[in-house]
Amino acid sequence: MALNSDSIRRYGDELYEALVERRTLEPLSSREADITVEDAYRIQSQMIARRLACGETIVGKKIGVTSKAVQDLIGVTQPDFGQLTSAMAFEEGQDVSLADLIQPRAEAEIAFVLKHDLNGPGITATDVLRATDYVVPCFEIVDSRITDWKIRIQDTVADNASCGVYLLGKTRMSPNKLDLNLAGMVLERNGELFSTAAGAAVQGGPVNAVVWLANTLGALGIPFRAGEVILSGSQSTLVPVVAGDTLNCIVGGLGSCAIHFTGGRA
Repeated sequence: MALNSDSIRRYGDELYEALVERRTLEPLSSREADITVEDAYRIQSQMIARRLACGETIVGKKIGVTSKAVQDLIGVTQPDFGQLTSAMAFEEGQDVSLADLIQPRAEAEIAFVLKHDLNGPGITATDVLRATDYVVPCFEIVDSRITDWKIRIQDTVADNASCGVYLLGKTRMSPNKLDLNLAGMVLERNGELFSTAAGAAVQGGPVNAVVWLANTLGALGIPFRAGEVILSGSQSTLVPVVAGDTLNCIVGGLGSCAIHFTGGRA
């Protein structure tokens, strides 16, 4: 049985207040045995509504849970999605303070910045490429309001796909000028190699991930808008970070992106 509107509102408010107060909650999935993914998206909408009511705006979308390892961990067979707001946005050169986050972990990925709207369903890879102004290497810092990351799919969906903040690199390129599926990504932590990957590790390729997201959201009546940032999913393993860390990701044929962390836990 679906959660009633009072429960949806209460859990969305709880997650928003945990975000503002930099604290965690016990998993929703352990408190509501029958909570569904559909319930979780309704809770996410309430959480986002609270952020928008405080002056934030929607600036993009993200796809999450793209790797098979993470899907197996929380028992799902497809990704999830969240909304990006103006308060989450950083650009390369800006430090990210861990004092503003709770239990952050970094992911390296490719961001798509749109020049045209995309209205799914029925979107193809060609549509995505035509609608994209440029792609850029980026970092997403995921952050869970659920204690110790003890999440099932319902928990991370309700928590806006565990969005924290994101940082876009400065190197930009048309997606038509490189093969994003084959482009290798190298992730360094404090100057030492941390991991390597290729775009095909994400849903068979970053463009495919954006196609899935455009069609999934389109079926729900949520379009992609020109100017929005679309995060296509992590190509790296999750990287725990502490104050003083610097991460750098290098994407073959595209360029690099660096992020530095200050404050918080040293």
